Amino acid sequence: MEAFLVSTGLVALGEMGDKTQLLAMLLAARFKRPALIVLGILVATLANHALAGALGAMVAQALGPQLLRWIIGLGFLAMAVWMLVPDKADDEGVEGSARRMGVFATTVIAFFLAEMGDKTQIATVALAARFEGALVAVVAGTTLGMLIANVPAVYLGHRFASRIPMRWVHGVSALIFALLGLATLLWA
Repeated sequence: MEAFLVSTGLVALGEMGDKTQLLAMLLAARFKRPALIVLGILVATLANHALAGALGAMVAQALGPQLLRWIIGLGFLAMAVWMLVPDKADDEGVEGSARRMGVFATTVIAFFLAEMGDKTQIATVALAARFEGALVAVVAGTTLGMLIANVPAVYLGHRFASRIPMRWVHGVSALIFALLGLATLLWA
């Protein structure tokens, strides 16, 4: 229980004001599908933190910090370009499974990439090492901490979405991903 509670508290506090909160608000403003975005955050965080807890140190060592940095940085730049591509579903008002899958997949990819090399992922590796044998409790705790920090941001973004022009949301999203990509590539 200690591993779960410590992991939850550390990550919830550590994520306050983090880039993922801004990302959550931007995704909610762009797609206006808060439930799918929250589900995407949950899936991405579970996948990312499970990998971090179980394999994080091994993967970083096998790839080396330079290659890992390039993969993450280029991934952010790709997301920046993707954010600038107009979404036909937004323009046409199309409702359906293709759009829902797009919102979910975009959220999963964006959050998974945003957490790569982030302090939360590093904390998950450290917590899993500290609480050896409690991997499930650590991953559950860090995931809950992420949700505590980001779910309110999703609903705030969704609430104010009608007041924000979509072109601005696309542009700001692209800018943030581009800055994250450049920061990752330029600063070790």
